[in-house]
Amino acid sequence: QVQLVESGGGSVQAGGSLKLSCTVSGYSYGRDCMVWFRQAPGKEREGVAIIQTGTGNPYYADSVKGRFTISQDTTKNTAFLHMNSLKAEDTAMYYCAAPAVNSCPPILGRAWTRPGSFPYWGQGTQVTVSS
Repeated sequence: QVQLVESGGGSVQAGGSLKLSCTVSGYSYGRDCMVWFRQAPGKEREGVAIIQTGTGNPYYADSVKGRFTISQDTTKNTAFLHMNSLKAEDTAMYYCAAPAVNSCPPILGRAWTRPGSFPYWGQGTQVTVSS
């Protein structure tokens, strides 16, 4: 059974930093990719960062580029999202997601930012940024 467990959310003032973690079990970590999504109240869930777990190559949505960094520790089957220079508009529930085996969406284009591309999800961790 595939399980993804996020941690690290919390409340922070604008300009602050947080580090989220997503630990995966029951899954062949390192063969595909891991993605961080977020969903603010009244908005659609959106992908913000993806890491190709075999190579470690990261990609970002424009809204977080230069402020967020996705990384991983393959020995612990864990992906991280380092969030710096946080803004009030970053307030959301943050989720990690994994694709079916050998089914990571193409990085080019926007398929990786769409929730429907991923069958496996964590329970989410809340990030609240106050201005």
